[in-house]
Amino acid sequence: MPDGPMTDELTRSNVQTIPRTKLKKPKLYRVILFNDDYTSMEFVVDILISIFNKPAAEATKIMLDVHKKGAGVCGVYTYDIAVTKVTQVHKQAHLHEYPLRCGYEEI
Repeated sequence: MPDGPMTDELTRSNVQTIPRTKLKKPKLYRVILFNDDYTSMEFVVDILISIFNKPAAEATKIMLDVHKKGAGVCGVYTYDIAVTKVTQVHKQAHLHEYPLRCGYEEI
């Protein structure tokens, strides 16, 4: 097929345009540990290190927030990750026979 105006016209007529869609950022959720009178401070620190990958110093600071203020923020995650973290905390607490409560809230 020869090059020229006719070729450009044929090419343009066969092209389909796809509308662009804007992607929304996922909602974020704050995961929170709640104080109780039975769960040891050491266990809370271990949970923060093992499940939330916090360094020991930061885990200790969050544990003290839980102990003194009644709750402490462990991190901010997308929904699926937040739910998974809460489930992991509850499983570990149950396994070690602690009543540690953990939850999440939308930011």
